[in-house]
Amino acid sequence: MSSRSIFVLAALCVAACSKSTVRSLPSPSPTNPAPAPAANTTPAAMAQATAVLRDVAGTRVGTATFTDTYTGVLVTANITGLGLGAHGIHIHEVGKCEPPFASAGGHFNPEHRQHGFLNPNGSHLGDMPNVDTPAAGQLRFEFLLPGVTLKGTNALLDADGASIVMHSGRDDYTTDPSGNSGARIGCGVIVAK
Repeated sequence: MSSRSIFVLAALCVAACSKSTVRSLPSPSPTNPAPAPAANTTPAAMAQATAVLRDVAGTRVGTATFTDTYTGVLVTANITGLGLGAHGIHIHEVGKCEPPFASAGGHFNPEHRQHGFLNPNGSHLGDMPNVDTPAAGQLRFEFLLPGVTLKGTNALLDADGASIVMHSGRDDYTTDPSGNSGARIGCGVIVAK
C-alpha cells in the first residue's frame, strides 16, 4: 500500500469517526424574506433634568428626575416628610423656589388653558394627578407630562425655567387656577442634568 493510499485511508477514518455535523441554515425564499433587523427606537442620550424639593424651612423632602421621551416628559420622584394623605402636585412656570414658593409663579400653561383634568376648558400642561403619601411617609411616583419637552416646544428649561411644587391638599381637578389644592409646601427648581 502506497503512502498516498494510507493518507487517504487515515483521512476517511478521521471523517467517519467525527461526530460533528455541519448544518446549513435555510435560505429565505422570495415569498418569505428574512426579517429586517429591528430599528433602534431609543435615542443615544435622552435629555434629562433634576430637581431637589425642599419644604418652607429649607429641609430636603424629595428629588425628581425629568426625562424627555417621544411622547412627553417622564417625571420620576421620591418624596418623604411632607405629611400623610393626598397632595396636589404641579409643574410651575418659573424656576424659583423662595418660601412660601409664590416665586414659582402659576402652573406651567403655555397653551393658555384652564386648570384641571375635569375642567372642559383644561388642563394645564403642568397639571399632574394627586399623590397619596402612605403611613410610612415615603412615596415614589412616575407621571408622564404629554406634550411637554425639556428643550424645544413647550419646554421646561426655557429662559425663566420651571419648578415642581407639592401642595398641602388634594387637587379637585376642576377649579381654576390651582384646583383648591392648598398651600405650597414643597418646591424644587428643575435644572438640566
